[in-house]
Amino acid sequence: MSAKDYYEKDFYKELGVVKTASGDEIKKAYRKLARDLHPDKNPGNKQAEERFKAVSEAYDVLSDPAKRKEYDEARNLMASGAFRGFGGGAGPGAGGGTGGFDMSDLFRNASQGGADGGLGGFGDLFGGLFNRGGGTGPGTGRVRAQKGADLETEVRIGFADAVNGVTVPLGLTERATCPTCHGIGAKPGTAPRECPVCHGSGLTTRNQGSFAFSEPCANCHGTGSIIDDPCPTCHGERTVLQTRRLTTRIPAGVSDGQRIKLAGKGEPGAGGGPNGDLYVVVHVSGHELFGRNGDNLTLTVPVTFPELALGTTLTVPTLSGSVSLRVPAGTGNGRKFRVKGAGVTRKGVTGDLIVTVEVAVPQKLSSEAKAALEEFAKAQTADPREAITRALRSRDGAAAGSSS
Repeated sequence: MSAKDYYEKDFYKELGVVKTASGDEIKKAYRKLARDLHPDKNPGNKQAEERFKAVSEAYDVLSDPAKRKEYDEARNLMASGAFRGFGGGAGPGAGGGTGGFDMSDLFRNASQGGADGGLGGFGDLFGGLFNRGGGTGPGTGRVRAQKGADLETEVRIGFADAVNGVTVPLGLTERATCPTCHGIGAKPGTAPRECPVCHGSGLTTRNQGSFAFSEPCANCHGTGSIIDDPCPTCHGERTVLQTRRLTTRIPAGVSDGQRIKLAGKGEPGAGGGPNGDLYVVVHVSGHELFGRNGDNLTLTVPVTFPELALGTTLTVPTLSGSVSLRVPAGTGNGRKFRVKGAGVTRKGVTGDLIVTVEVAVPQKLSSEAKAALEEFAKAQTADPREAITRALRSRDGAAAGSSS
């Protein structure tokens, strides 16, 4: 990336976050934007594609603490004019004389990988930001080894697959080296030529008041080379959008919203650097019967009042079959029973199945059922609300005593 790119682009604004945003806030903002702007979700939408690239570029810088620090320092220094007055300040002839400070020296150090000339390490700072290492020849700036950008994708799986684990296919849309020109940008059989304006450096110098300012060459857009006959595939961009297919194993016991890291499956690194990582966000569909609480599965079983009162044996399902569950006589509504080892297995530990019994109250009764319930009610001698009845009687007795 060129000096002008970093000077003019506001990566924080691109992601919609403040400059003091935390790493988690930056990640959250990027994930939402990347999901909404992803080319697979917006086929043929060039505007969305460009925004997707811009958002990815911003996240690549701001998600890396080292890159973010360099970006902030360079942007602050360049925007504030902090270089004015180095070696004598503004004055007649200061722009090119021995008393002025020529910023071309600064950027030349960054682009050529030479000594920083006593600038306190600014050559290393800007060299790291602009991805320009020691050149091996005109227009062939060698990119410093950098880790590739991390990628993120999403996958939805079924409830049982989340419990048992499953292998899923993934499709990633990403930028990759053009297969036709192999990243040169020129039509096969041709080659870029050295830019006649900047002579392959990618930078030009202009005087502004008391100092000289180096900026990307407008003739070659900072690349140092001119492509007269662009590659028909990438049109001189050197990279193309492509879909990469791969499969991955979702481990047993994964939970909804969990992020799985696939090391080295992100974008290729630059200058021989390592690949980035791929993060897979797993969404788990709900189940018609079961719920989940950590490593335990939950199940609510409707029962009748006689079953709780008299006791019964229930056959309840599990994810792998069924089990018999003995409900003793006099069981209260809402009681929970534990079926050991019928839950989720994760990292060698298996949870349980928690079964809750709930009385199903019929909405309609036949005449026979209604008569039977009435007879049952008459036969009841125990007061189910004994404590409440006792409290009411005590209150009524106290009220009667005070009135007399």
